[in-house]
Amino acid sequence: MDGIRELVVDNPLVAFTTLLLVSLTLPPLFERIRLPGLVGLLLAGVLLGPSVLGLLDPAGDIEKLFADIGKVYLMFVAALEIDLKEFNRNRDRAMTFGFLTFAIPMMGGILLGRWTGFGWVAAVLIGSLMASHTLLAYPIVMRLGVTRDESVTVTVGATIFTDIAALLVLAVCVSLQGGNFSPFSLTLQLVGLAVYAAAVLFGLNWVGRLYFRRTGSEQGNQFLFVLLAVFLVAVGAQVINVDKIVGAFLAGLAVNGVLGDGPVKEKVEFFGSVLFIPFFFVCMGLLLDVPVFIEALTDHLGLTVGIVLTLILTKFLAAAIAGLWFGYSRLQILTMWSLSLPQVAATLAAALVGLQVGLITAPVFNAVIVLMLVTSLVGSTTTSRFASQLPLPVGPLVAADTTWDDWLETEGKPETPFVVVVPLANPLTQRYLIEMAAFIAQYEKGYVVPLAIAPAHAHMDDPKLLAVLNHHQQLLQTAQAISEAVGTEARPQLRIDDDLADGISRTAREHHAQLVVMGRSQTEGLRARLLGSVIDNVFWASHCPVAVTRLKKAPIDLKRILIPVKIMTPQTIRTIRFGQIFAATHEATITLLHVSDRTHSAQDIQLFKGQLRTIMAEGPQVEHAIKCVRHDDPAAVILTAARHVDLVILRSMRRRTAAGLAVSDVTHRVIDDLTCSVVLFGEPHS
Repeated sequence: MDGIRELVVDNPLVAFTTLLLVSLTLPPLFERIRLPGLVGLLLAGVLLGPSVLGLLDPAGDIEKLFADIGKVYLMFVAALEIDLKEFNRNRDRAMTFGFLTFAIPMMGGILLGRWTGFGWVAAVLIGSLMASHTLLAYPIVMRLGVTRDESVTVTVGATIFTDIAALLVLAVCVSLQGGNFSPFSLTLQLVGLAVYAAAVLFGLNWVGRLYFRRTGSEQGNQFLFVLLAVFLVAVGAQVINVDKIVGAFLAGLAVNGVLGDGPVKEKVEFFGSVLFIPFFFVCMGLLLDVPVFIEALTDHLGLTVGIVLTLILTKFLAAAIAGLWFGYSRLQILTMWSLSLPQVAATLAAALVGLQVGLITAPVFNAVIVLMLVTSLVGSTTTSRFASQLPLPVGPLVAADTTWDDWLETEGKPETPFVVVVPLANPLTQRYLIEMAAFIAQYEKGYVVPLAIAPAHAHMDDPKLLAVLNHHQQLLQTAQAISEAVGTEARPQLRIDDDLADGISRTAREHHAQLVVMGRSQTEGLRARLLGSVIDNVFWASHCPVAVTRLKKAPIDLKRILIPVKIMTPQTIRTIRFGQIFAATHEATITLLHVSDRTHSAQDIQLFKGQLRTIMAEGPQVEHAIKCVRHDDPAAVILTAARHVDLVILRSMRRRTAAGLAVSDVTHRVIDDLTCSVVLFGEPHS
């Protein structure tokens, strides 16, 4: 038995397989019981580590490798997810709040460290651990539709200041811990760090833009370029005696503008969120010594409670001072506090560095783990409570007469007919796709472009290519016949392209299309999940709206349409307008379903109903009903209502995650469980 156990412990392949198994199974289980997935990963590390089962060794080669890679990737993604546009929009206020929410907690941490007997360097590091924050609750404010509230954008922008400042303090503390401190050496260290930061921020940004411009649509090479950049910069940071997480954060800021919000960025974040970052949290759990952790909650309870309470109070004080200075409401101040409360990315990475170089002790590191768990739970809960009471953006968004041209830059361009592009691939589903597109185009007095794309070959006279072209030509002939039977003009297009998504997007642009209608398969393969499906890439690249359909009936038979409405934004209004136009083509009825939080008052719900009635009155006149339900599980309510309709129209929402650890997506759950027809309506990402 001992021999088998030794084989398991010393086998890198077993360790890697164990990490994969834990990362796959535990986060979804913990999210079901409304706990962050990272809690499950940390708990798994504790159970598998030397304190309990001893199956994984924190000093093992695989564990040490993924702990280092995960730490670097965590800080890289944290910088990558900062919205630089929002930062620039409220730069002065973001910098002011950033300074306050950094300086006040840091001073509190220093005082606490000195009071508990730590030296000045260790006390300063403890203060810096409390000075940064992680936007763990940002997906919540996205779901609530209040990301445009100034208090939210200021808090998001403040993240840049707090994270950079905290990492600079860490770099100085590590340098001081080395024992070679002098005013000259400190000045030399800071100057070297400034030069290195400038070289990374400007040089990597310039090289990245040049490389991306030359490689065009080669997403695989671009993805590898980003990976090389982050780890090369991390290694470079160590050369100048700065911790690698500082370099990783700088690399994230440098390539932030290069990647934009495109498919390569999505792949970079996805790769980290499913592999490196979960592995990092498991490896952090391995470092937790259960007896020492219990000791931190008993013998060192004062230190642990002191760190947690100091963080909560000082973060609130910073938010209160900034909020009163800016003239914010009580709810805005509380939202700023709750958003800036969670301590995950920079805090945990810096704490690990401090433990490794001997700046902080094991009880302090365990207290930081407690701090991370408490602030993650409290921050997420309080953000959901306070942000849900912020006023939603209304006014001009409701009164605007939204049309299809609102998506497109039509100023200065000649008026063009309404064009719907329909990519064809599956002969079994093309009839319903063409019929839906033909109904919409006919209503808007336009035409349909059935599109068939044959994959490019090295030799254009390849017999396989000729066979594919003949097959696609038959698809186009059938599509033209279907469209003409409906009474809509069709202009078939056969194209040879090396990338399906680019071929669809380019054709839509060339024909000045106002809509792309695509089919969606019931399941996606592993390659699509890892590298992105054609639909994902079309969503990112298209200049016009994209309607992804899974139709179980002929469009003429889709008489009862359900449109879930969460928040009032221009995107929501245009999704409703799409439903109205489709319903008007064959006299269908629409039900608008709003699932509200239980904290919303009856007055708020009545106001929202009035806004929906105004929107419906401005579009094509169809029979409709408005239903509002208070419930904690929107997906369950939508799925129940969908049993009595023929079609559900959902708006595509791409959520940014906090350090790659996402909350569950209602839209994905609804799509997976729906048994009726569904349309996923998305707009151009720009």
